[in-house]
Amino acid sequence: MSHDSTSLPAARPRRVLAQISPTAWEHPADRAALQALRAIPGFDEAVKKIVGAFGERGIRLLFQANAVRVGPTQFPVLHQLATETAATLDWPEVPELYVTQTPMVNAGAVGVEHPFIILNSGAVRLLDTDELRVLIGHELGHVMSGHALYRTVLILILELGFQNLPFLAGIALLPIKLALLEWYRKSELSADRAGLLASQDPAAAMRVFLKLAGGGDMKEMDLEAFMRQAEEYEAKGGALDTVYKVLNTLGATHPFHTLRAAELKRWIDQGRYQEILEGGYVKRGAEEHKRPLGAEFEEAAAHYASEAKKTVGQVADAARRAAKAFTEAFKERPGQ
Repeated sequence: MSHDSTSLPAARPRRVLAQISPTAWEHPADRAALQALRAIPGFDEAVKKIVGAFGERGIRLLFQANAVRVGPTQFPVLHQLATETAATLDWPEVPELYVTQTPMVNAGAVGVEHPFIILNSGAVRLLDTDELRVLIGHELGHVMSGHALYRTVLILILELGFQNLPFLAGIALLPIKLALLEWYRKSELSADRAGLLASQDPAAAMRVFLKLAGGGDMKEMDLEAFMRQAEEYEAKGGALDTVYKVLNTLGATHPFHTLRAAELKRWIDQGRYQEILEGGYVKRGAEEHKRPLGAEFEEAAAHYASEAKKTVGQVADAARRAAKAFTEAFKERPGQ
């Protein structure tokens, strides 16, 4: 049984991506969702109140209380991977890394001024060294993109609940929560690209999705079969399928793993991954000159327009079929 997809580029020695800007990997849907989030009335006020209530130190203590800080003598492999990842993405500050005891396979980047990364022990046990490099690179991507603040706000809202945040009285939190979840899911697509660039190992990146989805040993799973499954999921085009896809993700913090695999594979196939490895990327500090704001909105609009057009077409076709079936069902039959 094959465990590596021959259609993926082979792993190569990692290249240092000097001064790479997060805009090099940020997904247009991520940027569009963040713009929409920031435009919600009361959003800025809610963020300021939540951060003000807990403070930088309070937020760190909330997440550090039951975790082990990674260092040269504690989880030394993870310490080395974090150092390597920061070097590959040329990020000057290696974020603090913590391991927390929980079987749930997950990780996160949280904090305000100095974000840090938390890995669940379930993820550390499940993933091999190459896959952990992808995961740490993914979380560093969140840090570099400035995602940690908003992710922290969402986690606090989800964990503590509206009733335990009385200082937010008068602010309509439900629209903020739903918009945060929508952006959170889209931000994962950006960070998946960062994880790939940090590891420069496409097969390992895809195995992460496979293990997150199935949680099993690679001796029992086939990466090629999983990638075919991802393609099949995307190809499901009926109107009802589309509705189910939307409803299934409304309360979720992460996109489906098959969708993430297909999305990252598409980015690779489009050539953008290889282009970045060869030095074709925007450097930090040059974003304003290289990517005007208008270009950001055009790219995001094109992405959403394509998705909307596909969905509307499916629903319209279903509606036509339903109307035809309804009409035929009530046609006067001979002899009636």
